[in-house]
Parts: sequence; C-alpha cells; structure tokens
Amino acid sequence: MTVVAIVCFALLGAGAVLILARLAMGPSLLDRVVSTDALLVTIACGIAVYCAVYRDISLEPVLLVVALLAFVGSVSVARYIGGMLVAAETPADATPSDADLAGRPEGTP
Repeated sequence: MTVVAIVCFALLGAGAVLILARLAMGPSLLDRVVSTDALLVTIACGIAVYCAVYRDISLEPVLLVVALLAFVGSVSVARYIGGMLVAAETPADATPSDADLAGRPEGTP
C-alpha cells in the first residue's frame, strides 16, 4: 500500500471519528441527520479509495448503494421535517378568509 493510500485512509478514519462524535453530541435532530449523511459520504469515499488503490471493481455496487442511501435518506428526512414545520405554522381548524378566496375561480373550495 502506498503512502498516499495510507494518508487517505487515515484522514477518512479521523473524519469518521469526528463525525461519530458529532452524531453523539448533536443537540437537535437536524444535527444528527447531517452527521449521518456525512458519515455515509465518508464511508462511500473510503470504498472509492479502496477500489482505486487495489483496482478492485467488485465493490462498486456497494458504493452505489451507500451513495443512494445517503441521498434518499437525507431527502426523506428533510421532507419529513419540512412537513412538520409547515404543519406547525398552520392551525388545524383554520378556514380560508374572503381575501384568500379572492383569486380562485368560482366553485373552487
């Protein structure tokens, strides 16, 4: 293994340890989501470095799955939290006023 590969793996390992610390200490849900996404990206980078150093393409499907998992997980949690924020801003028993209905065509609720 070359010096460059050792340095890359060491930096990725140190980054993963720092990300795990942030995951454990994160005061809010969003901090934990961001750190989980960063950890998955770091894992994907580690797999990519391994594939490049050893010229082994057998782990490329795993790399693709980890990258897709990171993306889909981040988007779904962001949509969930965004929906929670919208639901918190609008009261459940709110009825539209005349000003809200002014621009709508007739017969539209």
